[in-house]
Amino acid sequence: MTIKREEPALDAGERDMLEGWLDYHRQTLAWKCEGLTDAQLRTASVEPSELSLLGLVRHMAEVERFWFQEVLLGEDLGVLYCSEEDPDGDFHFTDADTWDEAYGTWRAEVDRARRNAAGLALDAFSRGRSRSTDQPFNLRWIYTHMIEEYARHNGHADLVRERVDGTTGD
Repeated sequence: MTIKREEPALDAGERDMLEGWLDYHRQTLAWKCEGLTDAQLRTASVEPSELSLLGLVRHMAEVERFWFQEVLLGEDLGVLYCSEEDPDGDFHFTDADTWDEAYGTWRAEVDRARRNAAGLALDAFSRGRSRSTDQPFNLRWIYTHMIEEYARHNGHADLVRERVDGTTGD
């Protein structure tokens, strides 16, 4: 599989621009993981950090689910990997945890996020509310936040990938 990343058109409208940059960053995370073994994907960045590419993909599956299911629609499907006992469970693996499972789960959450946002206006308010202000979020805010979330973690992914096999790139 070769990941193809496409930036949105320079003259795209607001929604196409936001969705385009979000998809670009989703594609970037997949690209950073491309061609590695399960063992390489589990490799932590540097002690004592548990940050790994597999963990980042699992984390972003949790984030997609949280923002586009729990916050946007107000529906709680529960967490995928984390728990109250292990809030960083997305970065803690067992021998049974695989790239195929994590990647498939993440892709399913991305697909669900797209379906949940489709047809909603950018000004549409979420059913879930901010924990700090008790105000709803609009879809525009959620898209912008997700772009920021991916951009930050793609920076982490770039460093982890370089540590794993020396590969660098934007």
